[in-house]
Amino acid sequence: MLFDFDGTFADTAPDMAFAANLLRNARGLDSLPLSDYRPHVSRGGRGMIGVAFNKTPDDGEFAALRDEFHDVYEANLCQGTTFFDGIEETIAELERRTIAWGIVTNKATRFTDPLMSRLGLDVRAHCVVSGDTTPHTKPHPAPLLHAAQLLSLPASECWYVGDDERDIVAAHAAGMIGVAAAYGYLGGSNPESWGAQISITRPAELVAFLPPALI
Repeated sequence: MLFDFDGTFADTAPDMAFAANLLRNARGLDSLPLSDYRPHVSRGGRGMIGVAFNKTPDDGEFAALRDEFHDVYEANLCQGTTFFDGIEETIAELERRTIAWGIVTNKATRFTDPLMSRLGLDVRAHCVVSGDTTPHTKPHPAPLLHAAQLLSLPASECWYVGDDERDIVAAHAAGMIGVAAAYGYLGGSNPESWGAQISITRPAELVAFLPPALI
């Protein structure tokens, strides 16, 4: 069982928004509400800079703003980040059933590893694949296929749970079962249109979908 991190496993929006607002405040701009940032958190620094400054990667100021955002975010990591309600119980149930689980995220290792450690999961996850672990990021299937190798499982026996359409695209490209986390950030789109084999509205629902072969 593989999970995306931001918006699926952990609610990182408060810290991401805080960092983006610090950049705004440093330039004499008022903070924006968390609700403005939340739908775009899965897009990382690009999404936060887009909301905070209406800048895209084509803008000449974008790269410097993104790098500054990353530094500020790293300095304030895991201040307001929490598990989504039910994630801890779901992970405990997977472990009780001896089902290997891991994380596959586009988040860079410099953020993922400290977060997993501070959340107490670094020694429990069977694999952690970050955005810079392989040459490609989602929606490319490479990170998911690498995770399957780390779990010593065929990709066809893996499920991938994510809150963005690219997560389901990546799962299908890797030959995995795609599970839409409809409780997450969603990137402003409707998860019903993603073509996921399974959709859940809260993490605890995942356990009910596990087939007997996995139990």
